[in-house]
Amino acid sequence: LGTGDWARALFAAASASEKPQVLDADALNLLAMAPDRNDLRVLTPHPGEAARLLACSAADVQADRVAALVSLRERYGGTVVLKGCGTLISASDGPPWLCAAGNPGMATAGMGDVLTGIVAGIAAQGPGLDASAAVAVVAHALAGDNAARSGERGLLASDVLRELRSCLNP
Repeated sequence: LGTGDWARALFAAASASEKPQVLDADALNLLAMAPDRNDLRVLTPHPGEAARLLACSAADVQADRVAALVSLRERYGGTVVLKGCGTLISASDGPPWLCAAGNPGMATAGMGDVLTGIVAGIAAQGPGLDASAAVAVVAHALAGDNAARSGERGLLASDVLRELRSCLNP
């Protein structure tokens, strides 16, 4: 996507929509450049992206992940998935949820894209954004753990995708 003129125009048009949105990567960078609040979206930042959104350091985010999650939700609205070891999911009606599944091998290119697609696919079925994000995070993490049975080194997003079906259809 990038953050150039075309990307900013596309992001502005999408932000004006009243349809649910799932934001990751450059969409989060664009949101940091033009902050607004919208309860019809899911934000999926890793600590570095969360730091840009909160104008602090990744170390600050990691020092108190729950506080960072709450701040992101208060500032930007919607559902927030703070990725990382112990992924946190904001809940609109209570304390955050913690996903303890997943593994370090999942810290590779494309994993966020897979997660974003899972969130969007589940949300399209209508269970609500909080529930969609929570189910997606758990399914993604379990698929990652299944894919890592033969080792975490060299784990690819496509390996996780291959394991996803069994995690969504137990």
